[in-house]
Amino acid sequence: QVQLVESGGGLVQAGGSLTLSCVASGRTLKFYAMAWFRQVPGKERVVVATINWSGTNTRYTDSVKGRFTVSRDNTKNTLSLQMNRLKPEDTAVYYCGAARMGDASESGMIDYWGQGTQVTVAV
Repeated sequence: QVQLVESGGGLVQAGGSLTLSCVASGRTLKFYAMAWFRQVPGKERVVVATINWSGTNTRYTDSVKGRFTVSRDNTKNTLSLQMNRLKPEDTAVYYCGAARMGDASESGMIDYWGQGTQVTVAV
């Protein structure tokens, strides 16, 4: 059984920074593509950033390009999201996900989800 546990969320002022972490346990996710998604109440869960299994290929949704950086450490089974210059519209619950097949860019590809961590950006 794979478990993903996110941490690092919280309340931050606009313009500030946060780093989210996702730690996997139960099995190695070394060969899984991974991603960060976010969701606000009443809306669907949408992808924020993806990273391939080796960490050599990353993609971002347009609204976070240049501000967010996704990375992974396969030796520690961890996924990170460095978020800079945060905006109020970044407020959401952030989820990490792992996909055995595909690039993890759609929620339907995700095999394992974390429980989510709340990020709130105050004006």
